[in-house]
Amino acid sequence: MADEPAFSHPTRTYERDGLRVLWEPRLCIHAGRCVQALPDVFKPKDKPWVQPENAPSNDAVADAVHRCPTGALRYERTDGGEAEAERMPEPPFAVPYQDGPLLVRGVVEVRGPDGEIQRRVERVALCRCGASENKPYCDGSHHTVGFKADGITGVPKDLG
Repeated sequence: MADEPAFSHPTRTYERDGLRVLWEPRLCIHAGRCVQALPDVFKPKDKPWVQPENAPSNDAVADAVHRCPTGALRYERTDGGEAEAERMPEPPFAVPYQDGPLLVRGVVEVRGPDGEIQRRVERVALCRCGASENKPYCDGSHHTVGFKADGITGVPKDLG
């Protein structure tokens, strides 16, 4: 979105005809949902690690990206396919993940301490443990600090 702060824009872009995959590393907690969905496209040990040209279709890439629980991966369709925001639930909702972050789905605004909009997101993982170096976003620190809290144990279909 044109009125988003510059820091919220991805630092990596990967393209194929009709589709752009955007990756914002500072939001990635390496959940691996993208790799599980399309291992020929999302290859963490390769460079570049995202190879959308290996996918069977733009829809397949969009579906895999949509599974990312943090929103670190996003996509833009330039082929007339369904935009990511069109796939989001109304109203937005959030669920706590077992011993981990608060997973949010739906178009929401994340505001900073000053009340200003930091970013508009469709999917985000927010820190619940308090140890993240990237607050309010989860950075995976819950693993390091041994955070324990009730929540869902599997990722439901409506969360990706």
